[in-house]
Amino acid sequence: MSDGYSRRQVLTTLGTGTLAAVAGCSQTFEEASDDEPVGLTRAAGLPSQEAQGTEYTEVYQEAIDSVALLQVYGGQAGQGSAFVFDGDYLVTNHHVVEGADTIDVQYADNDWTGAEVVATDAHTDLGVIEVDERPAYATELPLAEERPVVGQEVMALGNPLGFDSSISVGIVSGRNRTLSAPTGFSIPNAVQTTASVNPGNSGGPLVDMDANVVAVINSGGGDNVGFGISAAVTRWIVPTLIEEGDVAHTYVGIRTYPVDRRVAEANDLDEVRGVMVSEVVGGGPADGTLQGVEEWETRNARRIPIGGDVIVAIDGTRLPTRHDLSTYLALETAPGDTVEITVLRDGEERTVEMTFGQRPE
Repeated sequence: MSDGYSRRQVLTTLGTGTLAAVAGCSQTFEEASDDEPVGLTRAAGLPSQEAQGTEYTEVYQEAIDSVALLQVYGGQAGQGSAFVFDGDYLVTNHHVVEGADTIDVQYADNDWTGAEVVATDAHTDLGVIEVDERPAYATELPLAEERPVVGQEVMALGNPLGFDSSISVGIVSGRNRTLSAPTGFSIPNAVQTTASVNPGNSGGPLVDMDANVVAVINSGGGDNVGFGISAAVTRWIVPTLIEEGDVAHTYVGIRTYPVDRRVAEANDLDEVRGVMVSEVVGGGPADGTLQGVEEWETRNARRIPIGGDVIVAIDGTRLPTRHDLSTYLALETAPGDTVEITVLRDGEERTVEMTFGQRPE
């Protein structure tokens, strides 16, 4: 469409009124005879009026023009989704466009254009592409300012299995999830949803009922379990990729193990809290500062770590779980920061000072 007259405006103008008759059709709903199905056109057998929409229809119409299908050649090759973030920049997944030679972008009105990869971040599986052209109707989708709540209604928009401009509806079924990144590190603060997610949805938006992006769809984990990279992580990563072409992630140089009831009992801990240091990487920032597990014991057919430092806080911020630790490191720290880490060691609480490094490739 030209002159900025968008599908959104057309849909708003039409509302739920009668659509134009199918070409070659001479009889409308009001003219239907007793021999014809009520509400169907004679020529095509199609409804002569649109059904009433729902609140999902309204959100879909508001947001879908900003969602694109990606056809990727080279690299892993295949299809994925993306959405307009800022100007000619679209957000997608790292794994969708990694190593791409050519990217074709299809918008909702079947407008096609080319795109190039600006930058990607494998540690969070986020990527940014820049399109050659962006139609006026494809406007920016805002990132949600507030954290989602469990039970909140959301919609996954994208191109599952190559079916463009699709929608699936569900709720936020979990948050504070930790996902595995392609690099072997973890992606913190992820959002879990019951909205159906299939191959081709990757890189598309998971939106709330105000058409704000709650998460960037990343993967499907099974029936009614999908995941997305949170708006908070996206808000940090994507502008940095656009401005600098890379993101520096905090590196501690440890492997960790969650503290549950059995680990707490085996290590004589008063509370089930914190994250145990299972291994310290030689030459890393934590080498010489934190202590890893001394031995592993088998109890009830399970290996239990014994003797490692248990991290309970950084700079006074309590970190009761491994997810809390990874989220804090991702969103609240940067390479070069010097912090005070509170640990439980040999039955006592103590504080050690450490300077973070930058995560290796």
